[in-house]
Amino acid sequence: MREPLKGARIAVKTCMGVKRGEKVLVVTDPPRLEIARTIIEAARELGARTTLLCMPVGKRHGGEPPKIVGQAMRTADVVLAPTTYSLTHTQARLRATQARVRIATMPMITEGMMQRGAILADYREVSKLTKKIAARLTRAAEVEVTTPAGTDFVFNMAGRKAYLDTGIYHKPGDFGNLPAGEVAVAPVEGTAEGRVVVDGSMVNKVHGKIEISIEKGIAKKISKSARRLIKMLKEAGPKSRNVAEFGIGTNPKARLIGNVLEDEKVLGTCHIALGDNTSFGGRVRAGIHVDGIFLKPTVKLDGKTIMERGRLKI
Repeated sequence: MREPLKGARIAVKTCMGVKRGEKVLVVTDPPRLEIARTIIEAARELGARTTLLCMPVGKRHGGEPPKIVGQAMRTADVVLAPTTYSLTHTQARLRATQARVRIATMPMITEGMMQRGAILADYREVSKLTKKIAARLTRAAEVEVTTPAGTDFVFNMAGRKAYLDTGIYHKPGDFGNLPAGEVAVAPVEGTAEGRVVVDGSMVNKVHGKIEISIEKGIAKKISKSARRLIKMLKEAGPKSRNVAEFGIGTNPKARLIGNVLEDEKVLGTCHIALGDNTSFGGRVRAGIHVDGIFLKPTVKLDGKTIMERGRLKI
């Protein structure tokens, strides 16, 4: 058995619950075409009716795919999207979810990630932990986060529901990443204040430090050394600096490897994202979504500590 096929079988059977006769659409681009083919092969083994759609490489995470891709996504039962740039935070993905399609986005997935690490987690256990943290987060109003590296920020999330990326997407309209394992929330716009020091990874760079100063929910200042990030945000427009997401990793098999798809799932880490948050309860449409991971966080919900220096206390 080819090694990437192992991860593909987990994705289609365990995670997506693909059944005989279901319409499975795999959306990809040239750099990830071979991975897409293994997913197609795994889906056919289960008796699914499969379609492979290869589109041009996009420009950024959160950028909309060609219109024909969005139309095709809405007609499937299941969509898996191993692409270079993420389709998670796009209107195409959102409309397909509203059409009750089960969707797993897999941005920047590599053949190595299909063989080891987060993809091989026990997703039943990941799901249990994710739901437990999400229940606590959804009940909270104020969130405070600090780290030894200097992160110190606060935001309000009253009225916002936590999004669960459990890895188990068996119900109509379920969606998430693969590999999976995070709880995320869209902070109420304009409420985030303080400083975030990204000492995990961002824009595919491991370690180093990117300092982000936040005022009224906007990333006002970013380390000058983060030239690629600054350029990406400038090209996307002023709404790209919106503090779009706060997330907590819940996958014990995930590794910090310089690929945000897996990095943000590492148990004991947290992350923020800048840009679009309309796909999971926010109000800012930005056409970009960029995550940054930070290490050893202490997280307080309405003053009560649920994580201390990366260790959960729930």
